[in-house]
Amino acid sequence: MGKSTVAQALAERWRCDALDTDDVIATSVAMPAAQYLREFGEAHFREREFEALHRALESDAVIATGAGIVTSERARQLIEHEFAVWLDVGDDTLLERVAVGERPLLGDDHAQSLKRLRGEREEWYRQSARVRVDAAGSLDEVVERVVAATREVTP
Repeated sequence: MGKSTVAQALAERWRCDALDTDDVIATSVAMPAAQYLREFGEAHFREREFEALHRALESDAVIATGAGIVTSERARQLIEHEFAVWLDVGDDTLLERVAVGERPLLGDDHAQSLKRLRGEREEWYRQSARVRVDAAGSLDEVVERVVAATREVTP
């Protein structure tokens, strides 16, 4: 279970749309986001990702972003003005979850790459997210944690 699944479940709960920036990118470039990243490189991908975030924020939706979106200062500035939730899991769980799907930035050694990326990005996650939620467990458990966190932070 990943960010898109959680976003969709939250959107259903809150009766709104769910958007994934990877899907917004795929629509705008007419290819899967991972393929665009692989073919055009990370710098171009991050620019498309920022544009996708900017467009998504114009809607009333739960938005799922890729973990690397925080590497863009412009994206962080947008995110900091929203109710951003950092869905966090331990390294072992994360390693299991990324085993499915195409992950161009992870290379051959997923464990080492994830450790490096977490180290590079963790402070940006802390700065950008309003709350950090443990995303281990079932979908229902994670959704309940997010809902509870929104109640604790907002009046």
